[in-house]
Amino acid sequence: MDSSTLTTIAIAVVAMIIVGAILFFAMRKQQSARLRSRFGPEYERTVDDIGDRRRAEHELQERQKRVSKFELRPLSVSERDHFISAWHMIQAEFVDQPRQAVGKADSLLTEVMRARGYPMEDFEQRSADLSVDHPSVVQNYRAGREIASLQKDGEANTEDMRQAMIHFRALFDELVSDPAAAVRRHA
Repeated sequence: MDSSTLTTIAIAVVAMIIVGAILFFAMRKQQSARLRSRFGPEYERTVDDIGDRRRAEHELQERQKRVSKFELRPLSVSERDHFISAWHMIQAEFVDQPRQAVGKADSLLTEVMRARGYPMEDFEQRSADLSVDHPSVVQNYRAGREIASLQKDGEANTEDMRQAMIHFRALFDELVSDPAAAVRRHA
């Protein structure tokens, strides 16, 4: 082989490496955009918590894999009606007994999640699981739980507890909404 053939081969190899690198980074950027779109504010929260975008994206993909194995289902009409009725009773109780109402609202959310097919592991795992199909309201669940925890320690005032109820209501509404909204999002 002469030097011009070796030069041509070297240029071709370098060009293939450059094209491969461009494709790799373009695919990663597209994957990041898909995850950011799917998870919304949960994407940035996860990146901030983990401190590394690649590891955070891996975590979000693992959540998707985990949740895809669940047998999630929409609520039946009778279940939905039962939960909505229970929620209305809890809201009415809030006027006279806000502390008890916040605890009952938190418990009712757990019942709804269980009925829908979510595993009832620890709170952080439950939140991570919820973030796959309900990314727009999972931060409400976390905020409500934080206030409920403060309330148990006697550190939440009535306005804090009202905020907890609003946060819980956002997730509750989404979990009991019409069956079309209950079907797992595909992305």
